[in-house]
Amino acid sequence: MAPLGWGLGHASRCIPIVQELLKQGAEVLLASDGRALELLKQEFPQLTSLELPSYDVQYRTQNMAWNIASQLPKILRAIWLEHRALRQIVTEHSIDGVVSDNRFGCFSRKKPCVFITHQLNIPVANAFGGKLVNFFNHLIIKQFHACWVPDLRTSLNLTGNLSHPVPAHLSKKTKYIGALTRMVEGKGQEIRYDAIAVLSGPEPQRSQLELVLLEQAHSFGGSLLIVQGQPERGAAGRFSPLKNVEIVPSLTTEALNVAIAQGEVFIGRSGYSTVMDLARLGKPALLVPTPGQPEQVYLAEKLSEEGSFFTQNQSNLNLVEGIAEAKRRKGLQPVYFDEKALAEAVASLLKMA
Repeated sequence: MAPLGWGLGHASRCIPIVQELLKQGAEVLLASDGRALELLKQEFPQLTSLELPSYDVQYRTQNMAWNIASQLPKILRAIWLEHRALRQIVTEHSIDGVVSDNRFGCFSRKKPCVFITHQLNIPVANAFGGKLVNFFNHLIIKQFHACWVPDLRTSLNLTGNLSHPVPAHLSKKTKYIGALTRMVEGKGQEIRYDAIAVLSGPEPQRSQLELVLLEQAHSFGGSLLIVQGQPERGAAGRFSPLKNVEIVPSLTTEALNVAIAQGEVFIGRSGYSTVMDLARLGKPALLVPTPGQPEQVYLAEKLSEEGSFFTQNQSNLNLVEGIAEAKRRKGLQPVYFDEKALAEAVASLLKMA
């Protein structure tokens, strides 16, 4: 199981896949880097974990094309290194199959490999650039035996244009497996916080959002819990820099589940993994897209237009107004999950292995 290490979203949505693999009798090895690997190690301390080369991508500007283009040599080298590392892992550990969540180099010609993505159609403002980006995106997906999309194929879906429709040349290998989340419904919990902010994503944007939240905590006035999204520091070190603010570096899945249920409003990125978590939990939310990530902007705007959540840009975030507006929105219902489809996809992979 090899999720991308940009933030925690790819790793967190792989947790139910690992659980299903274990349920069906597979022996699972975990492979990633940085905070993503730390999260998986916390969730599955009994499993062998391996470190893969880091892409080490940073979003320093709000121009996605520039962010990627300026780091392209580093990214391509990381893809090459992880592909080489995977070949060695397959041999040394007698691997029978690979599940890669957006790790482009984690495929093998000798073993069945699955690519997980919610972006069959990557949004790019420039038409020519969009064709070029998606050409390479589809070229990568073609290296894998199957492509799993964590959403529903129907008109009732979460990803919208990001994974609908399926490009014709990928239709035979693409399977929709329903939304994925490590969360369970948290009904019955007493509200302890006016808001809970869960931070994630690449630096320096993760840290910058944390600073904005702390700067505005005074004017907000309500009780605020900030989960920093730093699993390498564990849950130790909980502290209160302000009377109304509590900060914790990281929480286990169970503790995070409870904490979100105890918050009246959720604040976080509009990454797809977060959206899937919110669909399970049914919480109102203020979504703040990561600057420089067009798919997060698209998801936030889509869900805002549908009346599910409220969204604000990081540059003009206003906690008081944002939280008040988020409370007026309807949130999401847990209708996007299909455990049967996931179980069938995993069974199909194990049958090929």
